[in-house]
Amino acid sequence: MKKLTDNLLFKVIIAIILGIALGLYLPEWFGRVVATFNFLFDQLLQFIIPLIIVGLIVPSIARLGKKAGNLLLATVAIAYGSTIFSGLSSYFISVNIFPELLQGHIQNVTVPDEAQKLTSYFRIEFEPFFDVLSGLVFAFMIGIGLSRIEGTYLKNVAIDFEGIINFLIEKLIIPLLPIFIFCIFYDMAYSGTVATILNVFVKIIGVIFLIHIGILVLLFVIAGAVSRQNPFRLLKGMLPAYFTALGTQSSAATIPVTLKQAKAIGVDEDIASFSVPLCATIHLAGSTLKIVACVVALMLMQGMSIDFLQMTGFIFMLGIAMIAAPGVPGGAIMAAIGIIASMLGFDSENQALMIALYIAMDSFGTACNVTGDGAIAVILDTLFKKREKGLI
Repeated sequence: MKKLTDNLLFKVIIAIILGIALGLYLPEWFGRVVATFNFLFDQLLQFIIPLIIVGLIVPSIARLGKKAGNLLLATVAIAYGSTIFSGLSSYFISVNIFPELLQGHIQNVTVPDEAQKLTSYFRIEFEPFFDVLSGLVFAFMIGIGLSRIEGTYLKNVAIDFEGIINFLIEKLIIPLLPIFIFCIFYDMAYSGTVATILNVFVKIIGVIFLIHIGILVLLFVIAGAVSRQNPFRLLKGMLPAYFTALGTQSSAATIPVTLKQAKAIGVDEDIASFSVPLCATIHLAGSTLKIVACVVALMLMQGMSIDFLQMTGFIFMLGIAMIAAPGVPGGAIMAAIGIIASMLGFDSENQALMIALYIAMDSFGTACNVTGDGAIAVILDTLFKKREKGLI
């Protein structure tokens, strides 16, 4: 499995390049084959992701014993704090840079025309047994319960189920991910959706890209300071997860790679198996900073007033609302659009602009989310090892 993980970064990069290149030239019939695989694999991911969450989190909490409650609180606090900090940082940077950068674009932006879409030859839909949020709550309840009971039969069942999930990740999900990423980028290149949006919003996208890189570096500097390790070595170790997320556009779908890379940079297996699936749902630093920056840009373009207290309340609510986002591309903005409309007064036209701008950069926000999960795992691993040694 280590060899597979070592080669994954190369495979993902090749998949992205081939997807973009071939999407520009191959005929529609091939594109429909791509769309068929893309749909079927996406259905498989949506079915297995809740099972991955239950299969990894329950035995991890159970093995942690009485530490589980403290670890849960620490993970939630650090993840939510990172999300809020990213949102506020994005707000302050945006309100200081965008007014000058967007001069000449005020009230001069339109929604791109509907792009050509590839359709699959056939569809087989299979619904998951439960959704991601239900799986998360179930995993907490069962895991914490098992952590308080010694030598139960159910704990052994959970450990066996974990083995099944790990087998499926290693033998099924990881090998097919590069093909899935190829299909996503092929469809994007064929339809021209992203190129159209990038042509309109290139300045905003450039700033948001720099913000998310800055947030990532800061997260790993903090993780490096806490763990007394080289932050750039840690960040380099998480790059396969970063590039995988660029293709999948889903934190949940990238869990297998994020988990492997967290272990590769030295995080304890139980800590990694607990924190990575959990952070994939609750740590949304990249998505939050991107939504906040897009909101500020569109409010400036439309001549809307921007109030600091209103935006602060919006950011705190955003960090909570997006936890319910499904693990699919664009899920965060669909979960957030309700509070964008209710708290900021965006009408239907501005909501459409918001969705268009967000989807154009969905990959970068997701990549920031999952890579930051690695930094949180390092911090948690260090804190709980120190606690065991009585140093804190």
